[in-house]
Amino acid sequence: MKKHSSQLIIVLALVTFCICLPLAIQAQEAAPLEVGVAAISQDVVDREPVDAGISFPASVGKLYCFTKITGAQSLTTITHVWYFGSTERARVDLDVNSASWRTYSSKIIQAHEIGSWRVDVLDSAGTVLKELQFEITQ
Repeated sequence: MKKHSSQLIIVLALVTFCICLPLAIQAQEAAPLEVGVAAISQDVVDREPVDAGISFPASVGKLYCFTKITGAQSLTTITHVWYFGSTERARVDLDVNSASWRTYSSKIIQAHEIGSWRVDVLDSAGTVLKELQFEITQ
């Protein structure tokens, strides 16, 4: 009788483990990424944005979207989507290789591209984590 009770306990423990493991994995995967720092800047030096702002002259030439991502439980990607007005101008996939990861993309700005811009930062499922708006002026 004691042998059967021990076997029953082991079977119940295995069933519980098999039920709970996928839930624990799913909870880890569902942990949201966060954008700890985000900036549009004129340069990135030593993994930090330089000359960040929300308004830049048409002569700027090139801008960077810098992001510090936190909360990754495993290797993943984010995407920087650059918009001029409502038109998508660039889409850049970027790796996130640890729980705290700094990364950036860049976009050449033509002198005639004056007006409202934005960069959407998306997680791997396409959810917008952050929206950065900026302006190019004459």
